[in-house]
Amino acid sequence: MSNLFFTEEHEWVRVEGNKAYIGISNYAQSQLGDIVYVELPEMDDEVSVGDSVGVVESVKSASDLFTPVSGTIVEINEDLEDSPELLNEDAMANWIVAIELSEKEDLTSLMDEEDYKQFLGEDA
Repeated sequence: MSNLFFTEEHEWVRVEGNKAYIGISNYAQSQLGDIVYVELPEMDDEVSVGDSVGVVESVKSASDLFTPVSGTIVEINEDLEDSPELLNEDAMANWIVAIELSEKEDLTSLMDEEDYKQFLGEDA
């Protein structure tokens, strides 16, 4: 089973042990354009699937980041506070928030990389 998943809202989830690192996909950052600000959530917040856990702002628009998993926020990528453009440089390498999973079953509703490419209309 892969440890990389995607949502229809263009977030990615990388699972390492009981932690889910969440970021935005390359497709999302390309649609947003130049990212100028990232609002990060509070540490130790309890979140449920679908909750907003941040905002990514670009010169074009602002988009909420919704968590695709439930759990507790255990890490935030503070590098993005001073350098939000890291998401444009490499969206897949720069996670935004890490959540300790409370329900691993949440992952079953997410797409794998092949399904995500098909969702985007790309050749897998």
